[in-house]
Amino acid sequence: MARAIVGISGWRYPSWRGDFYPEGLPQRRELEFVGRHLDSVELNGSFYSLQRPESYRRWRSEVPADFVFAVKGGRFITHMKRLRGIRTPLANFFASGVLALGPTLGPVLWQLPERFEFDADVLAEFFDELPRTTLQARDLARQHDDKLDGRAFVETETDAPLRHCLEVRHPSFQTDAFTALLAAHDIGTVIADTAGRWPMIRAVTSDFVYVRLHGAEELYASGYDDDALDRWADDARGWLSGADGRDVYVYFDNDARGHAPFDAVRLRERLAVGWNGCDSS
Repeated sequence: MARAIVGISGWRYPSWRGDFYPEGLPQRRELEFVGRHLDSVELNGSFYSLQRPESYRRWRSEVPADFVFAVKGGRFITHMKRLRGIRTPLANFFASGVLALGPTLGPVLWQLPERFEFDADVLAEFFDELPRTTLQARDLARQHDDKLDGRAFVETETDAPLRHCLEVRHPSFQTDAFTALLAAHDIGTVIADTAGRWPMIRAVTSDFVYVRLHGAEELYASGYDDDALDRWADDARGWLSGADGRDVYVYFDNDARGHAPFDAVRLRERLAVGWNGCDSS
């Protein structure tokens, strides 16, 4: 049965303390608090640098068993290597501890830089390198280089499907050739609301839908009013319904003024997911 998964992009924001997070809540318990009130978090630290297996283990231990972590692929692959010659960096990424998330591991999010233009050949080669199961990811991780010696995690508890999605930011991607390429490789399109700064491509190209809400009127800063949340909830119900119903992942990244967690809770309520019956202690 298709599932709606609503979460936030990151969770460590000082301005949320005493606002979304109750006054006096220890910082070490913030992820635990998120896990009681939302379904998922995008792990952003993995974009900036290779994390460590003990970090992934700790994050997993702090949330419910049905919680989902979306993991953001490393910018070394997307922004520095620009998807070329990335076999070893990709092995290092998966060896850094991603698989220690076990069943809480959700989609892997790949975000391209703003000036990266559509190149079908480069994208197709990249998609062919991506592992599609956790067993394939384990085998790839075992090809890591000496940067990960002594700190690699190259095991998996089960052989489960591994989903990937792509967020693009250049207008050249607004073409049927791009969405056809994603569909051919079973890569999800990231439907990104960026206050009009970057294209919003609303195609459905895989068996799941991935939405990132960066801000309605002001990038990363403005919130979503009731009408906007109602529209996104209607969209989510449409993707969820029918014989071809798809899992829907929605992440709020409008964190600059603290709107993200509250907007996520409000969308979650509209999708009848509720607050897990928990109080805010």
